[in-house]
Amino acid sequence: MICTPHWSPGPGVKSYYTDRLGGCSVAPYDSFNLALHVGDNPAHVALHRQQLPLAPRTFWLNQVHSNRVVEVTESQLLTTGLPDADASFTSLPNTVCAVMTADCLPVLVSDPSNGRVAAIHAGWRGLANGIIENTLSAMGCSDSARIWIGPAIGFQHFEVGEEVVDAFPSAQAHCFAALGNQKWLADLPEIAHQKLRELGGFCVSLSHLCSFANRERFFSYRRDGQTGRMVSGIWVDPDQ
Repeated sequence: MICTPHWSPGPGVKSYYTDRLGGCSVAPYDSFNLALHVGDNPAHVALHRQQLPLAPRTFWLNQVHSNRVVEVTESQLLTTGLPDADASFTSLPNTVCAVMTADCLPVLVSDPSNGRVAAIHAGWRGLANGIIENTLSAMGCSDSARIWIGPAIGFQHFEVGEEVVDAFPSAQAHCFAALGNQKWLADLPEIAHQKLRELGGFCVSLSHLCSFANRERFFSYRRDGQTGRMVSGIWVDPDQ
């Protein structure tokens, strides 16, 4: 089903996120799966996507855990094929920047100073390699930007190896808890939040929703393996 995030993106901006409820896909994609690449029935996915706000003007990405950002233009909307990227931004009216997640962070950005919005897919690789920094830079973000961090795997459930800890600076050591045997728990929302604190005086809202723990409501790749995807989207609404 389509849900409204608890944040204030500013005048003329709307957003949403989805959970796994209220669709027609069968297990293991039950039930409101929005991803075409996971093995679900394409007809079911198409039916679900048609229910999204401004479905014909939703800009999709081929998410590859990169730090690449694309600007959504009218010509981009007409291009066949999806760009390999993990964030998009735009100032076009009624054009949705969207990302899919099933444990990674969905991050939505609204900057009232320049009328631009962005959607970011941020797993640990993207966070380590600067997907948030690159997006804010590409969209010319000011300190007046408003940012929402959506449902993602929670600190208590995200076990990682030493390579993940080593990918982040020592200043973010507090975002990890040692379990022993070269294993740690990683706090993705806090890593993102700290990055944002370092980058500027943004107004940041966190959902505090865990995709892993909420089995009935959210898809989780770490928990289930083969599963569906949720979507988070944001757009400029000139009529609001």
